[in-house]
Amino acid sequence: MKLYDLSQGTGILTPPWPTYEPLQVKFFKRQAPNGASGQLITTSNHVGTHLDGPLHFCTHGKDIASLPLDSLYGPAAVVDLSDIAEDYGVYTSKDITDRVEVREGDILIIHTGYVKYSWDQPEADEVRYMCKHPGPTHEFAQWALKMKLKWIGVDCGSADHPFNTKIREWMPHLARECDAYLQKKYGKSIDEMFPTADYQLMHIALFPSGLIHAENLGGEIGKLLNRRTVVGCFPWKFVDGESAFCRIVAFEED
Repeated sequence: MKLYDLSQGTGILTPPWPTYEPLQVKFFKRQAPNGASGQLITTSNHVGTHLDGPLHFCTHGKDIASLPLDSLYGPAAVVDLSDIAEDYGVYTSKDITDRVEVREGDILIIHTGYVKYSWDQPEADEVRYMCKHPGPTHEFAQWALKMKLKWIGVDCGSADHPFNTKIREWMPHLARECDAYLQKKYGKSIDEMFPTADYQLMHIALFPSGLIHAENLGGEIGKLLNRRTVVGCFPWKFVDGESAFCRIVAFEED
């Protein structure tokens, strides 16, 4: 069996999702005098490759420890959208199905190509990675529910379009850029493309149905583009955890 690691490395330089607490690490003991080193960490759960659990956006949702392993592992479609991806872009279900076969009950891994702007890459650009990546609209979310996808993984800061999140308020100068882009390309304003009723829909609209997602994928994702494989997401068994760091791995017969 050949394994592909679809996870980013995580350290103190890994940016969290905007306004979340970053990872902090310190040694509380070193090898002298008893031969063992130990560390303490302080962090939010939304740093590096992580799984957003149902509890993250749904009060009655399951915690991470309650997610059965078979809900996190199974057949997957890995789609490459980097040929159409651009700052503030929008993708649809057709963009997915035009490039790879997606079956009911699949895991869906989306490669926008914005992983090239992640903190550990030569073209690292935190603002572009977190605030300018492409994202979906209401149509895509409804399709994902109809397909009964197990979970979705993305190689960027959020499964939602960044300007369908609080970033729209936090970065008004970028919101103006996004609005100009949407009006030029789609003939719709930012408010028309992402109305209040659809706010952060990939979280708010999908999590109550159990359709969750993982964010900040990377690693060897570029080796699996536009093909079917088997993927597993492995967070720690976090009791009362709303989300968790995870390792995401694709499995193929060698």
